[in-house]
Amino acid sequence: MAGQQTVSINAGFLPLLDASLLIVAREMGFCETEGIDLRLHRETSWASIRDRLAVGHFDVAQLLAPMPIAAALTRGPMDMKLIVPMALGLGGNAVTVSQALWAQMLENGAEETADALVNGRALARVCAKRRAETAGQLKLGVVHRFSSHNMELRYWLAASGIEPDQDAEFVIVPPPFMADALISGQIDGFCVGEPWNALAVETGAGVIATTKSSIWRCSPEKVLGVSADWAADHADALQRLVRALAQASLWCGQADNNEKLAELISAPGYLDQPPALMLRGLSGHMPLIKDGAVHDIDDFLLFHDRAATFPWVSHALWFYAEMVRWGMFVHSPEAATIARETYRPDIYRQSLKGVDIGIPNASLKVEGGLDEVIDVPTTQGRLRLGPDGFFDGRSFDPDLLDAYIAENQPKT
Repeated sequence: MAGQQTVSINAGFLPLLDASLLIVAREMGFCETEGIDLRLHRETSWASIRDRLAVGHFDVAQLLAPMPIAAALTRGPMDMKLIVPMALGLGGNAVTVSQALWAQMLENGAEETADALVNGRALARVCAKRRAETAGQLKLGVVHRFSSHNMELRYWLAASGIEPDQDAEFVIVPPPFMADALISGQIDGFCVGEPWNALAVETGAGVIATTKSSIWRCSPEKVLGVSADWAADHADALQRLVRALAQASLWCGQADNNEKLAELISAPGYLDQPPALMLRGLSGHMPLIKDGAVHDIDDFLLFHDRAATFPWVSHALWFYAEMVRWGMFVHSPEAATIARETYRPDIYRQSLKGVDIGIPNASLKVEGGLDEVIDVPTTQGRLRLGPDGFFDGRSFDPDLLDAYIAENQPKT
C-alpha cells in the first residue's frame, strides 16, 4: 500500500496443497500490495519447521493446527509461545493403506468409496482377526505426534471399534516420504495431506481408504503459526500478512483458478510435483485406487468457503481434548485456558476489519452440529457454515469440555 514501508517476513512451509495461501500471496502480488516481501522456505518435516521457528530463522510458518497448543503446554529446551491469528484452510487429508491391507479390508466389507463408516468397520474386522492370530500391530504413519492427522486417525480408529496403541503403532514420517515408506513395507498405511495420497495411488503403492472430510467434514487442518513475541513486536506487519493471505484464500477458493493454482504450486521450489497430481486434491475429483473410477469428494479441501481461514477457539479446544484423551497432556482448567488463548480470532477480526470477507460473530461453535449449509450471523459480509458432521454422529460442545474429556478417558 502506498506510503507504508516494505517489511520482509520469513515463512516456513512444507510441500503440501495447504501451503497454497502462502505461495499465492507471494506469487499473485497480494503480499506486494500490503508492502510485504514474503520469503518462503521449504522444509521436509514439521520438527524442522518448529525448531527453525524457535531459533528465529522463521518469523511465521505453516503449522499443524495442534502444534501451537502443544508448544504452549510443553516445557523443554526449545520452548516458545506460539499464537494462531488465522487458519490456512479446512480438510485436505486422506488415509491411504497398502495394497495388502486393502485386500484384507475388501474381504471384510470395505468399499471403494472412501466412506469412513463402512471402511472403518472393515478395518476393525481386520484388526480383530490380527489380534486373534497374534499377527501384531498395524504400523500407521502420521506426520507428527501433535498433528491433526494423528488426532483424526485415532478418532476414526476408536470410533470404528479399533484400539489405538493396542491395534496400531503410530510412526512419524515426513509427508514427502509417506509413499516410499509404504512401498518399502515400513508402514501399512498413513494419514497425510495432499498431494502425497495421490502420489501413492498413482504409483500403485496404496489405496485411499477414507478422507478427512469423511471422518470430520469441514474440519481444521493447517494454521498460520507466529511466535507471540514476534506478533507483539510486529503487530502491523502481522495484520498486513493476514490481509494478504485472506485475499489469497479468496483467489484459491475459486474453482476457475484451480489449473493456474496447480501450475503455481507445482514449481520446483514449492511442491515439485506434476500439476495433474495437484488438481486431484484441489478439485476433489480423485481416483482412490490406480486406474480406478474418479470420485467426487465433497468439501475435500476448502481455502475460503465456510470460514476456512477463521481461527475457531472451538477447534483449539477439540484438539486439546483429543490430546488429553490420548494421554499427551493432563487436563486442568489452567491447561484448557492456555489452549483457548493460543487461537486469536481477535487479531483476525482486527486485521480484516472493513475487508470484504465474512467474519463470524462468535469465536466458538458446536463442532459437528450442522447437517447442512446455513447462513450465520457475521460482523461483516456474508458467511456460510456446515455441514460439519463427524462420521459417527457425535458432536463436540466447547462449553461441555469437562464432560467430553470425562467421557473419553486418557489411553495409556
